[in-house]
Amino acid sequence: MRDAELIVNEETDNGSGPMIIAQNLVKIYKTRDIEVLALQGLDLTVERGELMAIIGNSGSGKSTFLNMLGGLDTPSAGKLFVDGSNLFDMTGRQKELYKKKTVGFVWQNNARNLFPYLSAIENVMTPMLLTKEKNRRERAEQLLDIVGMSHRKTSRLGELSGGEQQRVAIAIALANNPKLLLADEPTGSVDKDTADKIFDIFRKLSTEMGVTVVIVTHDVRLSKKVNRVVAIRDGRISSERILREQYKDVFTADNISWGNEETQDEYVILDRAGRLQIPEKLLKKLELKDNKVTVGYEDGTLTIRNPNAAAEEKEPDITE
Repeated sequence: MRDAELIVNEETDNGSGPMIIAQNLVKIYKTRDIEVLALQGLDLTVERGELMAIIGNSGSGKSTFLNMLGGLDTPSAGKLFVDGSNLFDMTGRQKELYKKKTVGFVWQNNARNLFPYLSAIENVMTPMLLTKEKNRRERAEQLLDIVGMSHRKTSRLGELSGGEQQRVAIAIALANNPKLLLADEPTGSVDKDTADKIFDIFRKLSTEMGVTVVIVTHDVRLSKKVNRVVAIRDGRISSERILREQYKDVFTADNISWGNEETQDEYVILDRAGRLQIPEKLLKKLELKDNKVTVGYEDGTLTIRNPNAAAEEKEPDITE
């Protein structure tokens, strides 16, 4: 890959390059007594209009990365470009403009998305008060229609179900025409049918409106429907799953078990230093006694072996 700054200068500034370019991102949280390495060399490129998910265990670094994309946190080292803007070098004023115009955020906690004393349409109109939008009510009605909530536009938070609140939250996140939409566990507290409706909204935003959508999720069904799933482990990208061609246009099919069926091909990812994270289920099969393996290349295949097992096979049986 060419240097990120070169990519931004030649491509991203005119809207034709990737929406997100992260290179060797490092994030260290320090207190008086402890230092936590949340990200340790994360590399990722996300294309414009892409619909993707990020998965990982608690503490893997996925929420840290999402907060960085949202302009809520700053890397300790590395490079992070969104829509041609270098988030690492932004001034306070530039970051405020970025959060107003480039990125929208859908939080897992609906109370963080909506003002409880305002109606749905008033909630959607609120972010527009910070812009020069003149037809706020008309724009808010259009957004509520997109998420299928125009019939509840006068309802307040307590009068809406969890799924309805989440759909209004998406409309709020879209209020200022963001190019990038970030969603933190958007289906974490809703049933299957509502989760399907929320996913359909995200896909429509991606395919019809060109919005780049990045979702952090533990929802297996949702993660198996998106075009690409990135797994983060110990602060780095460990693997990617890419949606197979035959599943790209069958999201509403009832005969597919999205939670169980293998809809994606999985790839282990090499980082910029040539390192890879071997999937945990394969590591267990190696039955390692420590953190050492032997690596070889045989007939076009890269092999990874347990050196202790190899040594035991070579040792003669001294009991005979």
